[in-house]
Amino acid sequence: MSVLDHKVKDLSLADYGRTEIELAEHEMPGLMAMRERYGASQPLKGARIAGSLHMTIQTAVLIETLVALGAEVRWASCNIFSTQDHAAAAVVVGPDGTPEDPQGVPVFAWKGETLEEYWWCTQQILDWATQGSGEGPNMILDDGGDATLLVHLGVQAEKNGTAPDPATATSAEQRIIFEALVAQLEKDSDHWTPIANGIKGVTEETTTGVHRLYEMMREGTLLFPAINVNDSVTKSKFDNKYGCRHSLVDGINRATDVLIGGKVAVVCGYGDVGKGCAESLRGQGARVIVTEIDPICALQAAMDGYQVSTLEESLPVADIIITATGNKDVVTVDQMRQMKHNAIVGNIGHFDNEIDMAGLEADGVATRKNVKPQVDLWTFPEANAHGGSAIVVLSEGRLMNLGNATGHPSFVMSNSFTNQVLAQIEIFTKTEEYPVEVYVLPKHLDEEVARLHLASLGVKLTELSDDQASYLGVDKQGPFKSEHYRY
Repeated sequence: MSVLDHKVKDLSLADYGRTEIELAEHEMPGLMAMRERYGASQPLKGARIAGSLHMTIQTAVLIETLVALGAEVRWASCNIFSTQDHAAAAVVVGPDGTPEDPQGVPVFAWKGETLEEYWWCTQQILDWATQGSGEGPNMILDDGGDATLLVHLGVQAEKNGTAPDPATATSAEQRIIFEALVAQLEKDSDHWTPIANGIKGVTEETTTGVHRLYEMMREGTLLFPAINVNDSVTKSKFDNKYGCRHSLVDGINRATDVLIGGKVAVVCGYGDVGKGCAESLRGQGARVIVTEIDPICALQAAMDGYQVSTLEESLPVADIIITATGNKDVVTVDQMRQMKHNAIVGNIGHFDNEIDMAGLEADGVATRKNVKPQVDLWTFPEANAHGGSAIVVLSEGRLMNLGNATGHPSFVMSNSFTNQVLAQIEIFTKTEEYPVEVYVLPKHLDEEVARLHLASLGVKLTELSDDQASYLGVDKQGPFKSEHYRY
């Protein structure tokens, strides 16, 4: 691998990263089972995967599993703050390389990227000119949909013969994307279309990216088939809930060292992520208020024992405000002005627009003082009626569980990433069975992912008798539930 094939913070961190990867492998039985089951048959041989997903220790185990199954891989993080630099270094160096002679996978990621650097990294995973045959990627593994979005925007620019004018951008990040498209179009007017034509499909990890895929599908602009990994039960009901239950309080504690017990915490959104967040805060002794737009989720929260109210009514008493909705403008600048003094504000949704950071950063709104990495004190010119004049914002409104902590633990990520491996195999080896549409993995694979994780927890399944299986109308080996069953 040449020096041009990677950009990470420090390859000397590789030994540290390798030790943690080996520890994580023990906690990721699903991925290790994938290596054992498919290592010999190499179902991903010939796959060239462009990966855009948080470059953590757990992701390192996923990457090396894909390689063990035959794939070539290039990787970037899907968030400017989520990279664990020792993990990135270890993946580049590889298990058999050295910092002086890296033998691993090209990675373009480091913690604390600028937005310009972030989108440059995303471009690198889609440019295979220096790797192998020089052919472009034929698969995308995405988290949040940025790699998929860039390809689609690039194709549209080439089709139109012009890229969007950066002056028309509605955010700083969109301006950077438009500038990258303009520069690429000036350099090569036939860059993105061949890349898109070579892609067999994408597997998408998270709710926000799935929303983008379904939107493109409705508009008729989706260029290649997609598998919605997020809505696999063993992803959304485990990673989203139990992962957030673990990592939210971890991020708050590392960022602030403020006692959560006795505080009033507001969780905006009571989907799977919000459920995990609310449970974790209550477990720390917080008095939790939930905000919701959906009457079903609101009723669930009330039946689970939470107060359900509006953010406006909760602001005078809220010590901690967490957004978990996947929507935009959930917390506005005007609402931030009305918060208690030094209220902690964080987001655990994928993008930074749940909290109006652009509005907060506008000239004259508030002054920013960096307390430590990914922790900022924002002070308003005047105190509000409650005496509040400052708030603490975590990770600049981006994913605080990855910016202020290390994200979800290995075991729960093994569920999600085993789904990713199965989805990559499915769409790569059976491309002709997947016309352009958005799919979910079949239930028997969902159940198999769960089954792979039972033994390490000491779980023993009850087995149906023939009569019981016949009575229920199911196979003794599953699937045990209908496709529309809600877990």
